[in-house]
Amino acid sequence: MYHEPVLLKESIEGLNINSNGVYVDATFGGGGHSAEILSKLSEKGQLIAFDQDKDAHKNKIKDNRLTLIYGNFRYIQNYLEYLGYETVDGVLADLGISSYQIDEYSRGFSYRLGGKLDMRMNDKQETKASDVLNNYDEAKLLYIFNNYCDIPNARRLVSLILEYRLYNKIETIEEFIEIISPVTPKNKEYKYLSQVFQAIRISVNDEINALDDFLSSCSKITQPGSRLSIISYHSLEDRLVKNLIKTGNTEGKLETDIFGQTNLNFKAINRKIILPSDAEIEKNPRAKSAKLRIAERI
Repeated sequence: MYHEPVLLKESIEGLNINSNGVYVDATFGGGGHSAEILSKLSEKGQLIAFDQDKDAHKNKIKDNRLTLIYGNFRYIQNYLEYLGYETVDGVLADLGISSYQIDEYSRGFSYRLGGKLDMRMNDKQETKASDVLNNYDEAKLLYIFNNYCDIPNARRLVSLILEYRLYNKIETIEEFIEIISPVTPKNKEYKYLSQVFQAIRISVNDEINALDDFLSSCSKITQPGSRLSIISYHSLEDRLVKNLIKTGNTEGKLETDIFGQTNLNFKAINRKIILPSDAEIEKNPRAKSAKLRIAERI
């Protein structure tokens, strides 16, 4: 399977679907969430889905109510305007990397499989993981490993990268793991390498800025009563989602007008984060870190 849909029942219920409405699945992937949304729509309902990974488009569902767009969800407002939609009735996004992407050797996302350092969600873009490691200066590398993962030794890690590339190019995953082995904590290799690879992947795909653009657009493409149902997997993502819901912007700054009134765009539907059940985690271990937040447009 391309990807087991995470928190499927909870995320779809969170949309409070109107059968004649227009909905967005911002991260189509294997189509699991989209299929569930379509099952709740009438013949008049419409679903617009996005995915920048061409492999995901092989999973397109044959349904004339579905429009699947090959593009980054950061441009969601532009695409919807092009299709003639000013607003939609709900937006779902599962921000996790798909099982297929992790398990596909040629994609270079997993440190377990080896191969080329790629990690591009969209193979049309130029920058690969190898470009980040070979070409970014010290300041950029430190920013990536200090901000996109939770490791205590970013400076030592970057020093090893800079030292190695004085005479060699870093080209493969196996090579990179060997280079950083002196700073990889013993008996904690799995966690450390997962964090390091996450940071590189986020940088390669500009994931945080793309998510920021997407979330900022959600205030503009929704109308009162519209729902957001967003699944995140690490604190960087979840913080932006939480900020949007609590303050009306991704920066988390509560703004007020001249009368002291707050300019909130959404209200939280679930006061506590919705987490996968033990049964779901047992069936799909990659759901373990998932967090679902649901909000309604005010």
